Amino acid sequence: MKKQFASICFELALCVCLMTSAKAEDTVRIAKPATYLIPITLTGFTGEVLSVVKFDLEILGMEATAPDKAEFIISGSNGAKLVGGVTDASKNVLLAPKIYQGGSPRALAHAFAEDVVKQLRPGLKGIFNGRIVYRVQEGRDFEIAVSDFDGHNAAVATHDASLVNGPTWFPGGHKLLYASWKNGPTQILEHDLTTGERKPFAKYPGANYSPSVSPDGRHAAMVLNKRGTSDLYVCGVDGSNLKQLTFTSDEESSPCWSPDSRTICFVARSGRAGLYKVNVDGGLVQKLSIRGAYGHITEPDWSPDGKTIVFTSNSGGFNLYSVSASGGDAERLVEGEDGSWAPNSRTVIFTRRENGRRVLSLLDVPTKHFKNVPEKLSGSSSQPSWAR
Repeated sequence: MKKQFASICFELALCVCLMTSAKAEDTVRIAKPATYLIPITLTGFTGEVLSVVKFDLEILGMEATAPDKAEFIISGSNGAKLVGGVTDASKNVLLAPKIYQGGSPRALAHAFAEDVVKQLRPGLKGIFNGRIVYRVQEGRDFEIAVSDFDGHNAAVATHDASLVNGPTWFPGGHKLLYASWKNGPTQILEHDLTTGERKPFAKYPGANYSPSVSPDGRHAAMVLNKRGTSDLYVCGVDGSNLKQLTFTSDEESSPCWSPDSRTICFVARSGRAGLYKVNVDGGLVQKLSIRGAYGHITEPDWSPDGKTIVFTSNSGGFNLYSVSASGGDAERLVEGEDGSWAPNSRTVIFTRRENGRRVLSLLDVPTKHFKNVPEKLSGSSSQPSWAR
């Protein structure tokens, strides 16, 4: 009875705060340095809601700790609805109180976590409704899988028992491109997740692989071996107007796009693999100067804010690095590979090698803290790509 009474009092207090501080909610923000790991404590939540809120906040540079060490108290209750707020422990000021209802416990928890992030990490784009695509391997068989960003609602999209590689999204999160060996020679398939329809996107003589769709949805880059060497090509998003962008004997792979859809960053290997840039209309190919990362430099991904490229270096094991989009000193982030930026340009999903398997993990780039994505499918998971 006491517990029920306390819960009712908390909900009433939040409702009062909603009426008296609705205007302040638009202006009160607690900005912390990006690299600062914010100590928080969570109280009042139970079960799945507690698990979801804790996971969401910890992948954005917050750390659940004891109440006497926390700077912010994330408190509330959950049942038929979720009630939650944030207290600044040093000032005892309640921030952004709100009542959430009309969805599953998981959806309500994500919505509340988004509001907490708006207060403690202002300016970040929401990611908790995001989806990912990745490759799963069971024995010698590979399939394409999709799930929520945190691994939930996972579903296998193919049942080919064949090699697949490099899944990537069309803008909007409803269609995929990936390379498949299902019908013999490698081809790039277009896969509509809504209808299940699949059709060839590129099946030129020789290898067809490494597809990547521009952020504006107008073009697709890919690597083709139609002339006997692996070169970078670009075409319309419907496969029309194919144009060759590189004309060397180097081995090209892994194209990714600048957020304005004007420049492609890709890997070229003639000896040691490195990163290069070329305009979507063709012209001069420029090498990206990178200092501090050694070995083969591969698998670039350009952040949505245009500032940073994350990549893999395989010198002394696989390590994830970041570098300015204009080049310069590279920063080692974490042991891993296959990095893909979230829409907030802060979070990266990547692959870790753990106990002889590959698992997906979420990295908070400024703090370098990471958490494994809960495994909902058996086998190894790799090559994640975040829908934007």
